[in-house]
Amino acid sequence: MYKMALYGKGGIGKSTTTCNLAAALAARGFTVLQIGCDPKADSTRLHTGGASLPTVLDCMRDGDPGLGDIVLRAPNGVLCVEAGGPIPGQGCAGRGIIAAFDLLEKLHAYEEYRPDFVLYDVLGDVVCGGFAMPMRGRYADQVAVVTSGEMMSLYAASNIMRAVAGFQKRGYAQLLGLVANLRNVEDEEGKISRFCVEERTSVIATVPRSSLVQDAEDAGATVIELFPDSLTADVYRALADGVEGAAREYSKRGACGANGGA
Repeated sequence: MYKMALYGKGGIGKSTTTCNLAAALAARGFTVLQIGCDPKADSTRLHTGGASLPTVLDCMRDGDPGLGDIVLRAPNGVLCVEAGGPIPGQGCAGRGIIAAFDLLEKLHAYEEYRPDFVLYDVLGDVVCGGFAMPMRGRYADQVAVVTSGEMMSLYAASNIMRAVAGFQKRGYAQLLGLVANLRNVEDEEGKISRFCVEERTSVIATVPRSSLVQDAEDAGATVIELFPDSLTADVYRALADGVEGAAREYSKRGACGANGGA
């Protein structure tokens, strides 16, 4: 089981990227568990035709949920979970993530479904400690940061990378690299390239701006499924290639040696 957290500024395309990555991996026969860690609870909607899922926190408020109440197997095979958030104006969304993770462990979700890949879709411009939960301890092996060449997106990416570096010193998740989700701003790839030099990281995939992404989102579907023969789908499959390779390399090094025994 390889666990990767995808972080980035709100609205930068994390959920779209995560859904298409999950769909590409599932199409190869892997069991993929995608966990949405955003209070909006819309991470997995491209797997469900745009339909909303009952969130873990809502189910906990309503009673004593079982795995079948909080984990949905989508038609494309991806296992979907939405952590959810507190009632607006009441409580901390970060604590909601912690509660959701605790319940998944209590219900032995990982033993029951035995996923090959666990993908966490995490809001990255909130500094609350709960949003750092996926990169801590035994939860994530590596972190990818989704960014564009826009200033605020790169600023958020830098903050996220500093958090990863701090946790890595304690044997937690490692930084895999950046996913460049392009917005067609001036000299965008150049700006991202210079950022990588300054931050000593690299781009693991570049997703060019494409109208097919919005068309698929409007249909509540992934590009992988709706436009499988498109160049954009090829880009997401190339990202899946990179993640598969990272998983093999991580496994080869040995999780205990690479992640402090997590």
